[in-house]
Amino acid sequence: MPHVDIPQSHCKGAIARRDITPPVGMYHRMWGAATHDRSTGIHRPLLATALALQSSHKSAGHGTLQVLVSLDHCLLWTEEMEALRSAVCRSAWIAPESLHITFSHTHAAGLLDPARADLPGGDLIASYLELVVQRVASAAREAIDALRPVWIVYGLGTCDLAAHRDFWDAENRLFVCGFDPSGVADDTVLVARITDERSKCVATVVNYACHPTTLAWDNTLVSPDYVGALRETVEAATGAPCLFLQGASGELGPRHGYVGDMSVADRNGRQLAYAALAALEPLPAPGVRYEYTGPVVSGATIGTWAYAPLSKEELHGQSSWRCEHFTVDLPYRADLPTRDATEAERARWQAAEESANRAGDREQARDCRAQIERMNRQLARLRSLPEGTSVPLSVSLWQLGGALWLMLEAEHYSLLQRALRERFPDYPIVVVTMTNGWRPGYVPTAETYGKGIYQESIAVVAPGSLEQLIEQIGTRIAEWQAAG
Repeated sequence: MPHVDIPQSHCKGAIARRDITPPVGMYHRMWGAATHDRSTGIHRPLLATALALQSSHKSAGHGTLQVLVSLDHCLLWTEEMEALRSAVCRSAWIAPESLHITFSHTHAAGLLDPARADLPGGDLIASYLELVVQRVASAAREAIDALRPVWIVYGLGTCDLAAHRDFWDAENRLFVCGFDPSGVADDTVLVARITDERSKCVATVVNYACHPTTLAWDNTLVSPDYVGALRETVEAATGAPCLFLQGASGELGPRHGYVGDMSVADRNGRQLAYAALAALEPLPAPGVRYEYTGPVVSGATIGTWAYAPLSKEELHGQSSWRCEHFTVDLPYRADLPTRDATEAERARWQAAEESANRAGDREQARDCRAQIERMNRQLARLRSLPEGTSVPLSVSLWQLGGALWLMLEAEHYSLLQRALRERFPDYPIVVVTMTNGWRPGYVPTAETYGKGIYQESIAVVAPGSLEQLIEQIGTRIAEWQAAG
């Protein structure tokens, strides 16, 4: 009979959560234009949410275990990320290849850089990172211990919260990182409802691509940005924890952002939440497909459809499980800056800041300080890069029944998810960026290079890297399809 398949997965799963809100007064300055260093309060708590998944096949054993943890922070440098993963693996007895740590990417939580210990509030960073290790490990262990059979049913929606942010300022003749009314943005909201064998919702997943940059330099409060209100709204409606996963949002940010107003962040979060709930609401019970049942003669001859149970063979297919980890070597750009040149540039801006302070020019001093911050972050990026001509970008790919999950390092332009979803329309593809590291930073489209756009200006990989990455991931998925 004509039918529509419902994307779904059957496996073992569980979710756990911990509060990881940092102490008020810890180093908070994330924005170069900010004039404060310490946080002054809490807007909403920061959370660590752990989702444990495992094959439901008895013969698969413990080796199929995968744990995905999302943290309400922007990023960690490579050294800190490796230390976090190692500590959590030891504490929670997780194999390194089974642990995947990602970020909601809020820019209002502070920069967790232990090298800033000498700055106001920086002395609290090291002890806070120890607390994060303890609570992430605790959440991960709780989720693993609670594993039980679950169904995951997937759906799609749309939301125009995210807008293109590579805007050409014609008057000043430069690209700025801000709302571009003429730009095209990926509005896809991918959702998943996780239910137990009694059809009780135990968790939801919202996968969306949009920088959490509602709150910017005028904000002095610790905040998950729009993600906080998103979760609160979805959880109030479903009665279950909501896991937010940041998609490929390199060129995407909130239409209304870069403010200090908490109400704008909350409004942005509710907008996404309503779109997610609209996509979650029509999802059917698991274990069914939607099929044509035949004509009914009425005033018109009606074609009727109904949900019908899957066959045993089809149910078995929803339990299929395949996980693979690989790397894709992305070449460095030819004009990659050196550490010596970056340090010299930083020294030049430091001298300019001192001069501006002596002259009482607060605006110029602020701009110089922002440039110094850029150089500090560039040095952090350069320190994390391996020797040679390319950087190996880490990729994890899962096939869980009728869905694909893709987790990878770095920040990618949305072409990554758009191209893969277009090439493989029969699969919902959960795309999770900045997983297990931010290195090598931004991976823009080839056409972005040479225009002075922020993301391209700090990218360390060569033009064409994103397209190469998409092709290699697509080839791997196609091989899986061909293998059956």
